[in-house]
Amino acid sequence: MKKEDEFGFEKIIEVYDQKTGMQGVCVIHNTARGPGKGGVRMVPDVTTEEVMGLARAMTWKNAMADLPFGGAKSGIKADPKNMTKQQKEEIVRAFARKIADIIPDEYIAGPDMNMTEVEMAYIADELNDPRAATGKPIEMGGLPHELGSTGYGVALATKIAVEHTGKNIEGMKVAIEGFGNVGTFTMKFLTEMGANVVAVSDSKGTIYNEKGLDYEKLIATKEKKGTVTAYEGNILGTKDIFELNVDILIPGARPNVITETNVNAVKAKYIVEAANLPIPHDVERKLEKRGTVIIPDFVANAGGVISSWCETMGWNKEMMFKMVKDKIEKNTKAMLEQSEDGDTRKAAMGIAKERVEKAMIYRGWLK
Repeated sequence: MKKEDEFGFEKIIEVYDQKTGMQGVCVIHNTARGPGKGGVRMVPDVTTEEVMGLARAMTWKNAMADLPFGGAKSGIKADPKNMTKQQKEEIVRAFARKIADIIPDEYIAGPDMNMTEVEMAYIADELNDPRAATGKPIEMGGLPHELGSTGYGVALATKIAVEHTGKNIEGMKVAIEGFGNVGTFTMKFLTEMGANVVAVSDSKGTIYNEKGLDYEKLIATKEKKGTVTAYEGNILGTKDIFELNVDILIPGARPNVITETNVNAVKAKYIVEAANLPIPHDVERKLEKRGTVIIPDFVANAGGVISSWCETMGWNKEMMFKMVKDKIEKNTKAMLEQSEDGDTRKAAMGIAKERVEKAMIYRGWLK
């Protein structure tokens, strides 16, 4: 990765705590539009370079969502599966102390991989500042991501994409990769819109039932049996979901799942990226040239960060869902209208970069 671009990086802070053994990094890419906003992930193999890439992506996501946030991201190098609840709490609190100087004026934390509302509560409590993190529990004035803001945004972006082509989402067949927070709520809201979710995958495999999957029953099956594949239907491999004969495909778990090797087997006419970077841009272009409509990750999955802004404003759940609806609909439409030759990612990046550049000019950072 190129170390910097014309927009950043502003700060790369690597921290260590001897007592807990905590190793972490916080990267601020650009704060022209406001304090850097981005989640804290806890994974054993996190690297500074990875966090730099994620921080840069947050600059564009926040600008595309038209929020007064810049781009930032953090990582803690630890394996949450190999520690007690108390050890995890000590590590998170140690990380918060080490980056206290930049919170919340330059950085505001949020949930990410293995980091939930519980850990956001630790950060806010450790620094005695509710502004230190978003995605906190409701009891601490938070709007936790567990309310489903990201999945709601993904469902709305899907509906706009379909309507942009003059069609109706009702009865359209949908496949969703991943059945965690984002996947479950995406299914819930798409089902309410009249779409027919026929396939869902988790780490154990894919369940496919061409008649459709019942949301409540699937949730109950996952809770009881630990996997969606225990639901009635055809059990397929985790990668088979991308090749099903569906109208809408929602990659919502891992990066780089549609590549040169399987792109020709993809049949969906609409792909809405709930996960980050599920398809390399050159592969997206191949699909778009075939007539596939793609809603890029940083447009489709911005519901969570819109919810974060609502939390900093002290808004309630109802106000938050209204704001997610307004912003996702407006920004998805703007991107689709401005895309040339179907290149939606290029159009979205153009909108986001223009917004950041204008803020930098106002601040005197750019001439």
